Amino acid sequence: MALWELFIIAVGLSMDAFAVAVCKGLSLGKVKLKQTVLVGLYFGAFQALMPLLGYWLGSNFADIVESVDHWIAFVLLGAIGFNMIRESRSESESVNSSLTFRAMLPLALATSIDALAVGVTFAFMRVQIVPAVVFIGVITFALSAVGTKIGSAVGARFEKKAELLGGIILILMGIKILLEHLGII
Repeated sequence: MALWELFIIAVGLSMDAFAVAVCKGLSLGKVKLKQTVLVGLYFGAFQALMPLLGYWLGSNFADIVESVDHWIAFVLLGAIGFNMIRESRSESESVNSSLTFRAMLPLALATSIDALAVGVTFAFMRVQIVPAVVFIGVITFALSAVGTKIGSAVGARFEKKAELLGGIILILMGIKILLEHLGII
């Protein structure tokens, strides 16, 4: 696989993480460098680990993984999106700006499900998996960190409306993933 092909795959995989990082930046308000790096690390690490796991699964259980990855992403993104919409409608300030493992794990997992499927594909293509996953992780880290800063800049001005929009975006991403995998779009 050529480097430019891997770059396109890495950017494509990181778009979900970028969008969620923008949403996280919205909820955080003004972000510090440490927070930006932490968000990038969560998303970058999962985008690197999931293809590695997919590569292993692709060697052993390809039919099972490919048949459910879209449902997992759909449910996780939908649940997170509905929660964001609910929080945007509440009277009190209940925006989840937490960067704890418990708060970030479902986000990082939901945005990296497609990377699991790519890892399965990599197994069949005999891609050099370690350099590929490191590259994907670095690209995702960078784009997620930038997304967090962008969300922070926008969020200070729009607060609740931005969180509502972020929730809608997450739900639409989940629907898109599901429809793509079902062959509807």
